[in-house]
Amino acid sequence: MSVEDIEKAIEQLPEDQLARFRAWFAAFDAARFDERIAEDSSAGRLNDLAAAAVAEHRRGGSRKL
Repeated sequence: MSVEDIEKAIEQLPEDQLARFRAWFAAFDAARFDERIAEDSSAGRLNDLAAAAVAEHRRGGSRKL
């Protein structure tokens, strides 16, 4: 099944089914994002960012990242 096939199927959903799909996809996408963050954290890929945030907090400033 291709992305185009999925798009066509979604376009055909009645409104109530589309709402269910949106809710499911939002939860699915959030879970995948959380998994990636957890993996990055476990691998130490967020250490520099965390250290910079702590240092900025200790200085009492707020910097846009």
